[in-house]
Amino acid sequence: MSNEEEKSDDLAEGTLLSHLVELRTRLIRISIAVIGLFVVLLPFSQRIFEVVSRPLVEVLPGQKMIATAVTSPLLTPFKLTFFVALFVAMPVVLYQVWAFVAPGLYKKEKHFAFPLLGSSIVLFYAGIAFAYFVVFELVFGFFASVTPPNVEMMTDISLYLDFITKIFLAFGIAFEVPIATVLIVWTGITTPQKLTKARPYVFLLAFIVGMFLTPPDIISQTLLAVPVYLLFELGILMSRLFTRKSKQSDDEAVATDD
Repeated sequence: MSNEEEKSDDLAEGTLLSHLVELRTRLIRISIAVIGLFVVLLPFSQRIFEVVSRPLVEVLPGQKMIATAVTSPLLTPFKLTFFVALFVAMPVVLYQVWAFVAPGLYKKEKHFAFPLLGSSIVLFYAGIAFAYFVVFELVFGFFASVTPPNVEMMTDISLYLDFITKIFLAFGIAFEVPIATVLIVWTGITTPQKLTKARPYVFLLAFIVGMFLTPPDIISQTLLAVPVYLLFELGILMSRLFTRKSKQSDDEAVATDD
């Protein structure tokens, strides 16, 4: 092996090790943020569960839930507090991901990527807020109204936690549709014009996704599908603005070179 090949291998190995060290650093910071928030929120775990369970408790007979497992009264608020800490720490998580990827981006790409990062955080929390303030009230009210007269609606707290975490995650991710739309245009996979022609298929796909990510009732499916489609329209608008600004930046760069 020649000296040049040895130097190339050493450089590649050094670059890989530096990336692994950087990745470890980012993961440690994410863990510290999540665990730190979890420790801070843990004394308020009972209060957090009370707030999160309010949309269902308000429509239950006697306004009380049940615990069928011996450890549920302890573990359910404990797990819920961890999920809340993870959701609250999401800006830190996404920023650490951005900081790890950013050195490999060009200056122009960083100029557009950072606003997308901020928008993704806002949209994620918007999805969670929409689920809590709109979806839960309508869905739980619907379930309570269709309960047979000879059946008393009693929900286990651990099953409730599983249900709401899935819904929160589904709506948080679903509200990222505009960002996903901009990214597929940015990478050149498609164009805003092609996305416009695909509207009928996206509308149908939104309801299919809603069917898999929500409980088997038309209300929750519609409450997910309609915002997803509207956010898709927002994504088309954002991608058009993005491509326009990107073209202007390229033109300015060419003019500067000339």
